[in-house]
Amino acid sequence: MARDLGKVTAGLAGLAVGLTACGGSARTVDGPPRDGGTLRIVGSSDVPHLDTAAANSVGAYGLNRTYARTLLGTKASNDFNETLPVQADMAAEVPSRENGGISRDGRTYTLRLRDGVLWNTRPPRPVTAEDFVRGFKRLCNPAAPAPGRGYYTSTIRGMDAYCRGFAKVRADDAKAIADYQNTHDIDGIEAKDPHTLVFTLREPASDFLNLLALPYTAAAPKEYDAYVPDSPEFRQHTISNGPYQITSYRPGLSYVLTRNPVWRPETDPLRERHVERIQITLGQDSPAAVQQQLEQGTADLAWDQPVPTTAIPRLRARRDERFAIHRTPSNSPYLVFNTRSPNNRGALGKREVRQALQYAVDRTALIKIVGGPEVAEPLHTVIPPGNSGYAPADRYPTPGEAGDPARCRRMLADAGHPDGLTLKFPYRTNSVHKLIAESIRQNLAACGVRAELIPDTGGDFYAKTIATPEKTEAGDWDIAAPGWTPDWYGNNGRSIIQPLFDGRAYGPNTSNYGGYDNPEVNALIDAALTAPDPARAAGYWRRADEIIMEDAAIIPLLNRAHTVYRSARVRGAAFLPTAAGYDYTRIWLAD
Repeated sequence: MARDLGKVTAGLAGLAVGLTACGGSARTVDGPPRDGGTLRIVGSSDVPHLDTAAANSVGAYGLNRTYARTLLGTKASNDFNETLPVQADMAAEVPSRENGGISRDGRTYTLRLRDGVLWNTRPPRPVTAEDFVRGFKRLCNPAAPAPGRGYYTSTIRGMDAYCRGFAKVRADDAKAIADYQNTHDIDGIEAKDPHTLVFTLREPASDFLNLLALPYTAAAPKEYDAYVPDSPEFRQHTISNGPYQITSYRPGLSYVLTRNPVWRPETDPLRERHVERIQITLGQDSPAAVQQQLEQGTADLAWDQPVPTTAIPRLRARRDERFAIHRTPSNSPYLVFNTRSPNNRGALGKREVRQALQYAVDRTALIKIVGGPEVAEPLHTVIPPGNSGYAPADRYPTPGEAGDPARCRRMLADAGHPDGLTLKFPYRTNSVHKLIAESIRQNLAACGVRAELIPDTGGDFYAKTIATPEKTEAGDWDIAAPGWTPDWYGNNGRSIIQPLFDGRAYGPNTSNYGGYDNPEVNALIDAALTAPDPARAAGYWRRADEIIMEDAAIIPLLNRAHTVYRSARVRGAAFLPTAAGYDYTRIWLAD
């Protein structure tokens, strides 16, 4: 297994060198920051989930960072190396064996909270260890459970049993949810005193510090007990302990954030605060229209729209310093099969059918759609390059990456479908998703497969369509093209294979959209999570990747970089890889 670590380490080293965007430090280039003004952000769709307990989109991650603090976190930077280490956020320091924060056996983590952090309640009050316990308890609420809850049920002692009981509570009853939460404890999470948290793990976990840095684990005030998690009522009553607070929210239309008067910069090592207001305007589905506003200076940043592919050659040719390509590895997009769909006599539940469709897609066409080879490269594995467990492979090669429709047709006939299939294909209407869906539709048609394109908003695509088991099992969709960015980089095998393919975690708000379930993969996940070192874990992740591709559970399509553009007045732009955009708390305006 040491050779596996060598491959992974080499990949990560290459990643760290290769992913720095053009330009140097935002602070040294832009000079000292100025305070004031309104940061204007424009885009298409609302986030699927605003509640940190359920948030699982890059847009939500960027928004959560402004008002919800976690124990640990990572730094925003245009130098990818600087974004990798876990750093203290609300914790006074990162626990280690050297400072006594991690026990010798690696099963107990003790964190002391930083003094002076307040909720913007009336009157303001300190954030306590009990608020963090509440945050963890909310992760498996029955109304809007965290897609990444498996990270914690598989590591923290007693959390799996707690969550199984919570799943039986009525999802539409705020009082019942709060009553269960407040009368049941998680064995492995203790508020030792108002300033000290103790976590006890089932087994040592080399990535547990990364798990404590995810937005899911933000503290939750007691006021949240009054609302069904992530409900419309909850969204109108968010409470802040960060530099900004949400003062106006119109679902699907806009957000307004203003300064949180009780936030103090000396208590926050990861965030700053310069602009007076953040205005997010939604409902703009055209990347070209958004780009025009940015270049004309009527808007400052795009919310969920990449730079239009037609604009990239022009921006590169003129060496526009406001344009950047951040090459953070992702599986984005990929084509997922609904293995539980009853349509076509349950065809997508058959491995032979899914294997046939692997030969349908022309990846070269998709690369052109998203901006060319500078922006994306073909991907043939579940795990992208530079992530734990990655190994180059192409189980279903096609000439020139252009697809092989003749082979696809032949294999479909051999699988019992000589007349092809009819597949329901929902797609997001923002960004380039419509063009991607149309390209795949044409590829499938060449194989004798009819794809019915169904337009869906970015907010509904995940939360109300592919992440809803009832709609999955009813056959409301057959194929879809979501994307996946790892929740962290480095020792991160858990952040790809487990949420996307652990069949035991299939349920409401799932990230295992197609309901894939292979006991051998599940066992490899367990082996990786309990491996004594990252090298052995990487070997298990790689083998799981191989089996998933043998099963053809998805079609990996592209390892796609993030293209971003900012208006002429934006300064201090520092990139957050997991949010696929700039850290709003670091930005200041030149006018």
